[in-house]
Amino acid sequence: MIDPNLLDILVCPVSKAPLIYDEKHAELKCKASGLAYPVRDGIPVMLEEQARALGDDELKNL
Repeated sequence: MIDPNLLDILVCPVSKAPLIYDEKHAELKCKASGLAYPVRDGIPVMLEEQARALGDDELKNL
């Protein structure tokens, strides 16, 4: 789980757009950049090289 206050201030480092927390997959997803950043032990890893590209179906569901 991510602190809601932290989620309010975090943005995608690539697009500067807001992030959507996916608790099931423990990721922060960005529709604008199409990237998903992992959350490990409750800590977001906001590095572009650690992010994975979202598939087209995932982007449609955001």
